[in-house]
Amino acid sequence: ELVARSLHEMSKRTSKPFIVLDCGAIPKDLIESTLFGHEKGAFTGAISQNKGCFEQANGGTIFLDEIGELDIGLQPKLLRVLENRELKRVGGDRTIKVDVRVLAATNRDCRQMVNNGTFREDLYFRLSVITINNPPLRERKEDIPQLVHHFLADVAARRNMSLNIAVDAMTALVGYDWPGNVRELRNVIERTASLCDSPTITRPDLSLGQMSG
Repeated sequence: ELVARSLHEMSKRTSKPFIVLDCGAIPKDLIESTLFGHEKGAFTGAISQNKGCFEQANGGTIFLDEIGELDIGLQPKLLRVLENRELKRVGGDRTIKVDVRVLAATNRDCRQMVNNGTFREDLYFRLSVITINNPPLRERKEDIPQLVHHFLADVAARRNMSLNIAVDAMTALVGYDWPGNVRELRNVIERTASLCDSPTITRPDLSLGQMSG
């Protein structure tokens, strides 16, 4: 999501909306309405008109996280929006033009999903115009010190205090493989900063997934 947000903020669309949708977090019966919106009375509980994520992102960027989780029955409708740059709300008959940059991410192997028949090949190629591989943290350990200082600064600002890290502790962090990637690193820093009674983090205990100060 941070990569997608950075692409948005460095583009000419930066003044327009940036909308995030986790395709794996929305119930199957609500995903179409969430993406494309619905008209009043379109289904039980639709008490008013609602704009979907694509309309909300008009002029800006929509980030479809975990696109591999998207139900295959909805994939043709998404492809149609990508191809024609227009949509119809659920329960509506009016065509609505949209101008949206679409970014998508997944932890799944969508190429293998295409081979297995669980992801549409035409949608796969439509989304794969430009592919960015975000390598795991263990393959870019030179980023760890900068990330550590960023997370420490964030915690320090919230606690209204100064926090730093000893050289040995940083060495231990760089040497760890981080199976949970950046999220795990952030959690370790935040937990450690909350528990330590010193402004300097000194003794990492990464075998327990935590650190002491």
